[in-house]
Amino acid sequence: MRKQAATSSHPKRHRQSRGLVNGALLLSFAALIAKVLSAFYRIPLQNLVGNTGFYVYQQVYPLYGIAMTFALSGLPVFISKLIAEIDEVAVRRQVAKRVLSILAVFSGCLFGLLFFGAPVIATAMGDRGLIPLIQVVSGMALFMPGLAVGRGFAQGLFDMRPTAISQVVEQVLRVAIIIVVAWLAASQHWIVYRMGAWAMSGALFGAVAALIVFVPFYQQLFGQQDQAVLPKDYDWLVLARRLLREGGTICLFAAVVLLLQLVDSFTVKRGLVSAGMTQAGAKSLKGVYDRAQPLIQLGLVVATSFSATLLPTLSAALNGRREKAVQTTLTTLIHVSVALSVTATAGLIVLMPMINLVLFGSMTGSMALAIYCLSIVFASLISTYNSILQSMNQYRLSLTALLAGVLAKALFNYQAVVSFGINGASWMTVISLFVMLVVIWLGSPAEMREALTGGRFVRKLGLATMVMAVITGFIANQLQVSLEPGRIAAILVTLVGVIVGVITFVGMALWTRLFSTREWLTLPGGKRLLKIMVQFENN
Repeated sequence: MRKQAATSSHPKRHRQSRGLVNGALLLSFAALIAKVLSAFYRIPLQNLVGNTGFYVYQQVYPLYGIAMTFALSGLPVFISKLIAEIDEVAVRRQVAKRVLSILAVFSGCLFGLLFFGAPVIATAMGDRGLIPLIQVVSGMALFMPGLAVGRGFAQGLFDMRPTAISQVVEQVLRVAIIIVVAWLAASQHWIVYRMGAWAMSGALFGAVAALIVFVPFYQQLFGQQDQAVLPKDYDWLVLARRLLREGGTICLFAAVVLLLQLVDSFTVKRGLVSAGMTQAGAKSLKGVYDRAQPLIQLGLVVATSFSATLLPTLSAALNGRREKAVQTTLTTLIHVSVALSVTATAGLIVLMPMINLVLFGSMTGSMALAIYCLSIVFASLISTYNSILQSMNQYRLSLTALLAGVLAKALFNYQAVVSFGINGASWMTVISLFVMLVVIWLGSPAEMREALTGGRFVRKLGLATMVMAVITGFIANQLQVSLEPGRIAAILVTLVGVIVGVITFVGMALWTRLFSTREWLTLPGGKRLLKIMVQFENN
C-alpha cells in the first residue's frame, strides 16, 4: 500500500516541478518584456525633450524605480516564500492580511516622508523645481502593499500568471503615457518640470491598472471570515522583523543599480555646479550622463535574461542535494552570464560614439558612457551571484556587499564629479559595483568561485573578446572614415559593427571551445551552432 502511495505521488511531484519551471519561464519572459520597454522608451523621451528634460525625469526616476522594485520583485519574492511554507488555506489568508497591514503602515510612512519631505529632498538634489515630481512619485508608495501581497500570494501558490500579466500591463500603460506626454511637451513647448511631473504620473496610472488584475484575489481574501489560530511564527512582531530582515535585503539588492543612480541624483549636478558650471549647463550635462541608463539596462537584459532561466534548475538541484548537478548548473549559470556581459560591454565601448549619435543625436559624453558600460560586467555578476545566494537562503553576505558598495559611492562620488566631471561619476559607479563583487566573492562558497576560475574559461573569454573588439573597431573606423558624417552613416556603422562583432565572437567561441555543450544549449541558436561545429569537424 505504501509503495503504491509513493508511486502515485511521483506524477504529482513531477507536475508541480514542471509547473514551477514553466511559471519561472513565464515570469522571466514577462520581466524581459518589461525591462526592454523600460530601457527603450527613454530613447524617444530624450530625443523629444532634450538633455535638460531628460535630466529632470532621471533625477526623480530612481525613487520610482526603487518603489517599483519593492512592489514587483523584492517583496513578492519574500511573501511567496512565506506563503509557500504554509499548508492551511485559512492560515495563508490570515498571514497575507497581516503582511498587507504591516506594509500599509510602512507605505503610509514612506508616502508621508516623500510627499511632505519633497522640498527637503529637492533642495538636497540642488533643484527645487523637482518638488512636484517627487510628490507625484510618492503616490507609488500607496500601491506597494496591494501589488506586493497580490503578486507574492500568487507566486507562493506557484501561479505566476497574475504577476506576469500585471507587470506587462503596468509597463505598457506607463510607457505609453510617458511617450504621449513627451510628444505633447515638445509640440506645446511645456516647461521641463511640467513635462516631468506628467511623465511621472504614468507610474500611478500603470499601478492602478496592475492592481485591477488582483481585484478578484482581494475579493476572495476579504470575502471570507477566517478564524484560524496563527502559530507564534506569524505574530505581528515576528512578521515585521522578517519583512525587514529578509524582505528588505531582497528588495535592496534588487534595486542595487537604482541606489547608485539615487546617489548620482544628489551629487552629480551639485558637483558640476561646484566645479564651475552654470545651473543650465550642469542640468544639460547631467542629462547627457543619464543617457547611460538605457544602455546599461539593455546590457543587463542581454547578460541576465538567458541565465535566469537556469535558476529553477539550480533551486531543484539544491533542494535535492545533488552536488554534481549543483556544480554543473552553477558553472553554466556563471559562464553564460559573464560571457554575455563581457561581450555586450566590449561591443558597446567599441561602438559607443556611433551608438551615442544614433540614439541621442550627438557624441557628447561618449567617454563617460563607455566607462559606465563597464558596470554591466560587475552588475550582471553581482545579480547572478546574489540569485544563487538567495537560492541557498544566504542574505547577510549580499546585504554587507550592498552596504559597502553604496557607501563607497556616497562618500566619494561628489568629489569625483568636482575633480573629473561626469567621467568621475561613471568611474565611481564601476568602482562601487567592483567593491560589492569583491565582498561577495570573498564570502561566497568555494564552488561559486571555482565556477568562474576553474579551467581556462577566463583566458578563452579574454582572447575571444579581444579579437572581437579589435576586428569590430577596425571595420567600424574604416567605415566611419569612408562615409559622410551624420546620423544615417552612424546607423550603418553601428549595424555593421554589431553584425561583425557577433559573428567574430561566435566564431572565436567555437574555435576556442569557450562553452560546453550544455552552455551552448542555454543560448538562443546554440543547438544550431553546435550542429554546424560538428559538421565542420567531420569535414
